[in-house]
Amino acid sequence: MVTKRIIPCLDIKDGRTVKGVNFVGLRDAGDPVELADRYSKEGADELVFLDITATKDKRKTMIDMVEKVARKVNIPFTVGGGISSVDDVNALLRAGADKVSINSSAVKNPQLINDLANKFGSQCVVLAVDAKNINGEWKIFLVGGRVETELNLFDWVKEGVDRGAGEILFTSMNNDGTKDGFANDALKKLSEIVNVPIIASGGAGTVQHFVDTFKEGQADAALAASVFHFKEIEIVDLKNALAEEGLKVRL
Repeated sequence: MVTKRIIPCLDIKDGRTVKGVNFVGLRDAGDPVELADRYSKEGADELVFLDITATKDKRKTMIDMVEKVARKVNIPFTVGGGISSVDDVNALLRAGADKVSINSSAVKNPQLINDLANKFGSQCVVLAVDAKNINGEWKIFLVGGRVETELNLFDWVKEGVDRGAGEILFTSMNNDGTKDGFANDALKKLSEIVNVPIIASGGAGTVQHFVDTFKEGQADAALAASVFHFKEIEIVDLKNALAEEGLKVRL
């Protein structure tokens, strides 16, 4: 059995960690460097850092913040936001990132996935997809959920993996911040059509939601934000509960 991973997510805006519901209504959740340090010590398996307004503001991810976080963590660290070239990724890896997450830039220029996979290896390339179920069809959204496309979630993920993405970070915009559980039906379908790890994102509210996404959604990892930021769920308690459910986790 593959070890299931628990991944806190730091959504960064104006140098602070923020969290909203359905991608809107952002509220402050603390200093990203302090949170990163805490999660690394509390047993998180990985950390994701997303500069959520970098693409909208047409700027690069904040390198100085990435460096500060990297100095605090001893776990794999993925960075996303405003990445559009091999040079961008070079800079982030030098700053301490282990992997990069690309989203809008990959849709606008799919060749970027190939270029990054060829240069850095597929294990370094996480394809992030923000999707919303609209009348029964999962549509891809860009620019932090602001721009709807005609792309189908499953078609785009398959293309991304074919181009070299080594991992998929799927965020359900319908579930994001609701604490009603992950989009397990979509996650299960994704796991069936591609052979790379799938990270579930959007909807974590209880320990049972994590159990369900690993068992029903067949996710390889689960990402969450507010339940960890505001200490509604402690990572050590979550992992112990997952182990009791027969799931393999790093304790």
